[in-house]
Amino acid sequence: MTDTTTGAPSAPMGRRERKKAATRQAIADAALRLFLERGYDDVGIREIADAADVSTTTLFKHFLVKEALVFDEDADQETRLIAAVRERSQGQSIPGALREHALRHRIAAVGSDAHFTAFFDLVNSTPALRDYGQKMWLRHATALAQAIAEESGLPVDDPACTALAHFALDAPRSARSHADPRQAVTRAFDLLEQGWSALASQA
Repeated sequence: MTDTTTGAPSAPMGRRERKKAATRQAIADAALRLFLERGYDDVGIREIADAADVSTTTLFKHFLVKEALVFDEDADQETRLIAAVRERSQGQSIPGALREHALRHRIAAVGSDAHFTAFFDLVNSTPALRDYGQKMWLRHATALAQAIAEESGLPVDDPACTALAHFALDAPRSARSHADPRQAVTRAFDLLEQGWSALASQA
């Protein structure tokens, strides 16, 4: 097992940590199943806790707000994004690393996984989830821009780093409406690659 923030080997999860992770996953799975069956607004916290066979107190220990039940991989997604930049292969560009990450983690299921499609339909049709997702997106963009700046030796407030972070996060989302999402993502990142290369040559 590897610590994705440092690249160093991490200690195996102990029994307590495994149990907590399993409980968290069971709660998230139960919540999403009920949300997809009946709609987000028509499912209560008590119902979710009962379906996961936990107390509401336990549920709130894992998820502070109801919206977080849908975005249970929020922290992991941000960690993977940062790792894609910091742990990219020798000689690989930052846009290239982010393209590889997008194709591996964000596009693989598009168009082939009905559950994946239903998840996005749920989010897009629920104002509370759309708002939460947008705030999450902005947090990821801020963290990613900082990592890009640090890896590039640029100021943390450099607008180019902010722009690359935003475009890199938005490209997979925009590609979902295309007949071939993988090709759409690849073409978008080709454009980002050219622009970033031009910027680097001016530095």
